Amino acid sequence: MGLFDIFKRKEETIKADRLVVEDEDAEATAEEAEAVEEEDFEDFAKEAPEDRAENGPFDRGEIEAEGAYLDLGALRIPMREGLALRLEFEDKTQRVIAVGLDYEGSTMQVQAFASPRSSGLWRDVRTKLAAQVKKQGGRAEEKVAEVGTMLRTSVPIVQGSDKLRVVQFLGVDGPRWFLRGVVSGQATSDEAKLEQMIEIFRGVIVDRGDRPVPPRDLLALTVPEAMANQMAASAAQQRAQRTAMAAKQREQQAGQ
Repeated sequence: MGLFDIFKRKEETIKADRLVVEDEDAEATAEEAEAVEEEDFEDFAKEAPEDRAENGPFDRGEIEAEGAYLDLGALRIPMREGLALRLEFEDKTQRVIAVGLDYEGSTMQVQAFASPRSSGLWRDVRTKLAAQVKKQGGRAEEKVAEVGTMLRTSVPIVQGSDKLRVVQFLGVDGPRWFLRGVVSGQATSDEAKLEQMIEIFRGVIVDRGDRPVPPRDLLALTVPEAMANQMAASAAQQRAQRTAMAAKQREQQAGQ
């Protein structure tokens, strides 16, 4: 499976405690964004591995993104053999809202959000996620790993069913950003595969950018030129196939 083999359109925006603003049409000015950053958010300490600056996830100013990285704007993804990447789009705005990474039977969705200068988001986010999961009849428990505190959740696939969907949330507070990973698949039951996904997660570089962004807003992702060209070529091919099919149907109808 190649790097650009999978493209998935997300039907509904995935949020972690409303980390994406509801009103997509309202854009804050630079002054408003800075003012929001100074509002009284609950003051939780930033949570990150002690060696984050050395071993990731990295801030753009801490490492040169040289070699096998894919530049997606706010995120630079470390590429490796066997890793397939897809972009997830929001239907309403057609903006890219997440990066999906598939590797050896496991999947991880990655998103980066703006955060306050002096406090973190991860403790608050996972607490509210756990409450939401329990409200749905599921279970949530915290566990400590190399990347810090993780949240393991399990929710019935159908209400009242014994079959559970297991998802593990990773979170790291960086300098003015919060990076979230949502892991599913084999890594939720296989520690060795979970370590592989954590390794990929820790290799991510976050580019917060210089533009003021209100805390908890999604940092902008962009489509690389190679991927955009492939998407355009695929769309053109699909249009040509539909045109040919329509012409064939007209011929068949004319011959009847």
